[in-house]
Amino acid sequence: MRFGVHVAIAGGLPRAIERARELGCDAMQIFSRSPRSLRTRALNEAEAADFRTMARLSSISPIVVHIPYLINLASPKEQIYEVSISALREDIARACQLGADYLVIHPGSHVGSGVEAGMERIIKAINVVFKDRECRDRNREGGLKLLLETVSGAGTEIGYTFEQLKGIIENLEGEGEVGVCFDTCHVFAAGYDIRTPDGLNEVLEDFDRVLGLDRLKLVHANDSLGDLGSRKDRHAHIGEGMIGEDGFRAILNNERLREMPFILETPNDDPGDDARNLARLRELAGCLPTSPVGCSAK
Repeated sequence: MRFGVHVAIAGGLPRAIERARELGCDAMQIFSRSPRSLRTRALNEAEAADFRTMARLSSISPIVVHIPYLINLASPKEQIYEVSISALREDIARACQLGADYLVIHPGSHVGSGVEAGMERIIKAINVVFKDRECRDRNREGGLKLLLETVSGAGTEIGYTFEQLKGIIENLEGEGEVGVCFDTCHVFAAGYDIRTPDGLNEVLEDFDRVLGLDRLKLVHANDSLGDLGSRKDRHAHIGEGMIGEDGFRAILNNERLREMPFILETPNDDPGDDARNLARLRELAGCLPTSPVGCSAK
């Protein structure tokens, strides 16, 4: 099993690799630019090359890039929609330049225009980017896969049911290049009860029936401050939310999830929070270190 955290890029992208190594990460996630703006400088190739080299030497894998939250591929506002499409195209290019394995995106929010209309805009946006030959070729050559993240359903979010994700993916021209990121907090808040082995198995069977487990590539490991079906996107430390220690023990020991990389997006308010949550994940998974990275079941 491989565990990691979302790492800050302050001080430069290569510094993120150093932070991940200091934490003992086997996997990692970053923003490739500031998440608070859709405008950014071009990625310096020397910096990107240093990042790729450090990632290779560190044996950290997978390398995951998360798209900025300001992007909304379902927006009915034309200006925001066009800027979001451009940002997706740019973030794919940046992720490929960094040698990332996955680019995670939230599908989008329909902002009152309706789920169906929002889904149509998401599909159109991704297809527009995938039709860009340069972007498409860069994606394939770099081995990058686009991952749609399960969301909590807060506000007008799209993607809080497996059926909604299927409706998007099956209409993409490059659907073979698209997978799913399973966020434990979001799935639970959306109404899927993953707190017990039986409940989790039912949810995964539903996922397999609707989407196919072969599309599941990554787990965002987050406890939930909101209760089951609350539709609240509020992350908690592992074992300290409504999913709880027993819930994460079930998740981490499920045979269908044992090969998944787990990335933490838990609160990081105090020094040591990330290390503490990483240690808790490994403890609940019942892992023993077998090498400088990774672990196997006891």
